[in-house]
Amino acid sequence: MNLEKAKMLLNINGHTCVFCDGQTILTDKRRGVRPLLDILESGRDVSGYSVADKVVGKAAAYLYCLLGIKHLYARVISRSALDVLTNALVSVEYDELVPAIRNRTNDGFCPMEQAVWNITDPTKALTAIYDALAKLN
Repeated sequence: MNLEKAKMLLNINGHTCVFCDGQTILTDKRRGVRPLLDILESGRDVSGYSVADKVVGKAAAYLYCLLGIKHLYARVISRSALDVLTNALVSVEYDELVPAIRNRTNDGFCPMEQAVWNITDPTKALTAIYDALAKLN
């Protein structure tokens, strides 16, 4: 029920991700991993939440694992993200499975996907994500 509600809200008002747990709903319109990092940095407990997201790459998958979500719907998900989430026992639904997430100009891979490509530990992934963001800024 929470996942269905999150999926429905994803299509409203340009949201890019929706967290839902009963009566509590968190939404964001920003692209990329920043909304997930903000929740992680805030210390807000979203463990057990259901989430709908437009695009989920491996970096976002690691962040979702660190956040402790239980159910995820993605319009587009990368193969490596699906593997990370499945191994973390997160139930996943998706519309499109792709080999890797492309960057916004579609001329290469997403920098966040590249940053964690060979990483297998969520904590190390978090460090790599922050390093990649620092280089982009």
